[in-house]
This record gives sequence, C-alpha cells and structure tokens, in this order.
Amino acid sequence: MNVIYILDLVGTAAFAASGAWVGVRKHMDLFGVLVLGIVTAVGGGTLRDLLLGDIPPFSLKDETYIYIAVIVALIVFANRKHFQKFEKPLLYFDAIGLGTFVVIGATKALDFQLGWLGAVLMGVMTGTAGGVIRDILANQVPLILRREIYASACVAGGFLLVILEHLGTARPIAAIIAAVTVIIVRLLAIRYDWALPKS
Repeated sequence: MNVIYILDLVGTAAFAASGAWVGVRKHMDLFGVLVLGIVTAVGGGTLRDLLLGDIPPFSLKDETYIYIAVIVALIVFANRKHFQKFEKPLLYFDAIGLGTFVVIGATKALDFQLGWLGAVLMGVMTGTAGGVIRDILANQVPLILRREIYASACVAGGFLLVILEHLGTARPIAAIIAAVTVIIVRLLAIRYDWALPKS
C-alpha cells in the first residue's frame, strides 16, 4: 500500500465527513446525509473516470472508497450533536485530500494522453466536483464559486505537476511536490483567511 493510496483514503474520509456534515447542518435524514457523504467523497473521481472512458470508475473497481464514505457518514450522523468541535480539524484533513485528489486526477489524465490543460482540468475536477455536487444537492452556492482559495489551489498544483513532468522530474517526486503545494496553499488560506478578489 503506497503513500498516495493511503492519503487518497484519508482524503476520501475527510471529504465524506464534510459532505455528511453539510447534510446534518441542513437537517437531512440519514439517507440524505449518506448521499452527500458519498458524492462528496467519490463524485469528482467518478466524473473524471467517466470523461476519460475508464469504465467502471475507480470507486466501483475498489469499493473500499465507498465503504469508507458510508462508514464516515454514519459516524458523523450518529455523533451530529457533538461533531461541531471537529469541524476545524476536518478542514486540515480536507486539504490533504484536496492535494492528493488533484495529483491523482492530473496524473491519470496524463496517462490517458491528455494535453497539459486537460490534465490540469481533470486534477481540478477530481478535487472539487464532488463538493460542487454536494453543494448543489444541499441548495447552496458551491464552495469553489465563493471567495475562498480552493479551486485556485488545485489549478496551481495541477500546473506545477505538469510543468515538473515536462521538465523530466520523476513522477513520484513531481506528485509529492504538487500535492504538498496544494495542501500548503489551502492551509495558509484557512489560517490567514486568504481570498481571491471579488466583484
């Protein structure tokens, strides 16, 4: 079991928790909480695989991802009255998942012979599309359309990965550098409340 896979599972758990927590805050029933947890955790990667023609998608080839999403969503629902104190730490795990998902999405796109822009877009989609689906289902403005630095961190990480690979950097090293960049940018944005300019 390699480091990227372990981080991928950690990110899946964090995304599932964030999705389930949105469901709890919207006063959804258990089914609604489970749906939001699952789509947040695997929605981005599933959409990426469908666009790349990699069928069945990763979450059905390795059902560990869905099991983790369901278990985490159930834990959040069962502890909904006490979960708020975990909301801040959850943002840090979410940042880890974001960085990992971007790298996995971009490298998979490169393996499918997509160009540099396509690879970056697939990386961003892997990291953010699940959250977009979650927010739409929860009837709220998607996080990536708000002022927070989120998708922009994914774009930076995706471009960095593509550039490093173009310069001949070994993929494991390029992946780690890109993932760490996304994580650091996202954590700094949380810590210092960074945001892009708005109209």
